[in-house]
Parts: sequence; structure tokens; C-alpha cells
Amino acid sequence: MSKFTTSNYHTLKIENTNDFIYSVQLNRPEKSNAMNTPMWIEIGKCFNELNDNPDCRVIILSGNGKFFTSGIDLYDIMNLGQEVMNHEDIARKSQVVRKFIMNYQNCITALEKCVKPVIAAVHGGCIGGGVDLICATDMRYCTNDAWFQLKETEIGMAADVGTLQRMPKIVRSMSLFNELAFTARKFGAPEAKSIGFVNEIFDAKESMLKSVNDIANDIASKSPVGIQMTKRSIVYSRDHTVQEGLDHIADWNQTLLQSEDFIKASMAVASKDKKPIFSKL
Repeated sequence: MSKFTTSNYHTLKIENTNDFIYSVQLNRPEKSNAMNTPMWIEIGKCFNELNDNPDCRVIILSGNGKFFTSGIDLYDIMNLGQEVMNHEDIARKSQVVRKFIMNYQNCITALEKCVKPVIAAVHGGCIGGGVDLICATDMRYCTNDAWFQLKETEIGMAADVGTLQRMPKIVRSMSLFNELAFTARKFGAPEAKSIGFVNEIFDAKESMLKSVNDIANDIASKSPVGIQMTKRSIVYSRDHTVQEGLDHIADWNQTLLQSEDFIKASMAVASKDKKPIFSKL
């Protein structure tokens, strides 16, 4: 088992639940997992560290308590307002706000930049910043009591840490996405599945986590070289032309097709042997 240190984390509960699988739980249950500044910072730090941890191949993201998350902690917005008021010049006020936004964006983007697949397991409410968070994951599952809300327009702002950029590339209808973004209405698990936002719905959190762990185990049993390059290629290709995506994977695979993992796996398939055991990466 890994020696991953969790003592510096106060808003997240991090566990090495199985070989090469890490569980990351949002852990402010008494506040419905509201995302305050320490949590945002710890999310970025956690996924950056797990990206570099050779004992981690898959990450399961969930929430502790009744909610996945109630979204951004509004006390943080109040604190930002006080900091802004320390300046009289609008340019300097704007610099404070932009730095605040960029820091939060980077924390969410850490999930996407992490080369280890990230699986979201959502129960209860997933509101505002929570939608931003799971849009940066690679797969999403939920319980039948889960519900989602792009809440920002309801509080007089536009979502600014990823939902407006990522979710239209996930769901099947731009028109419906626009409706969800403009109206800030809640949508439940069945609708989330019907538009392709979540893969599957479960009756209870326990059965969801069991199934998600099975999926994580399947991924973790495969070559980390192949899995991590697949994630990189998927994310890169989403934001580039087809030809740019083809060039990108060709540049990487000219090396990776000579890897020990590829040779082991190819020989095992050819001989119908047991699955090979892959080294850490």
C-alpha cells in the first residue's frame, strides 16, 4: 500500500482503498461540503500530488455526508468583497478578482491535467461549483436521489471555473445545456443520464461505490502507460482538430509502442496467457 500522506488535508478525506486506487472525499459534511478556499486549494494540491504518485492509477471522487456538495461557500465571496474594497482603483480591484478566479480555475483543472483517470460518484445535491468539479472528471455516476444545478445565474453571476467550457462538450444537446445554464433549474439523475452527463444511476450510495470500485479495479489492472496516454490523447483531441490529435498521439506512441508494458501485453494476448503485471508509473 502507498505511503501517501494525508495529514495536511483538512477538507478532504483521502484513502488508498485498494491496490493503485485512491478515494478522495469532499469532507465538510457539517457544511454540506460547501467549497471554501481551503477546500479549493486542497483539491488542486491533492490531484497534483496524485498525478505524481506511482502508487495511484485511478481516483474515485465522492462526498461525505448527505450532499456531494452544495457548491461554493458564499462566505468566501464575502471575504473577496472585503479584499476588493481595500482598493479604490477599478483596475486594482479587477486584478484581485481575476487572481481569485484563476486560482479556483487552476484547482479544478488539476483533475483534468491529472493523467490518472478520475471517476465521480455523486449522491444528493451537486450544485454550482460541484458541477464545475465533476465536469473535469473522466466518468460520472450517481445515485437516484442525486440532483444537479448550474446555480450561478440565480445569484447574479456566470459560472467561471469550467462548467460553461466543459459541459457543452459532454452533454448531447447544446440547446438543453443553454436552458440549464440560463434558468439555473435543478435536474435530476434520470435527466442527467438521458443527456449523457452521467453513465449510470444506482439505488444507493453503497451500490454505486461498489460498482465504481469494480470499474476502477478494471482500469488499474491495465498498463498505466496505456491508460495515462489514452487520457492525455482524449483531453488533447477534444480541444484540437482531428489532424492535430492524430499528430499528437503519433508523437507519443513512437516511444510508447516500444515500452515494456506494450510488449508484455501483446505477448500475453498472443499466447492467451494470464494478464501481465505492470510496473508502476
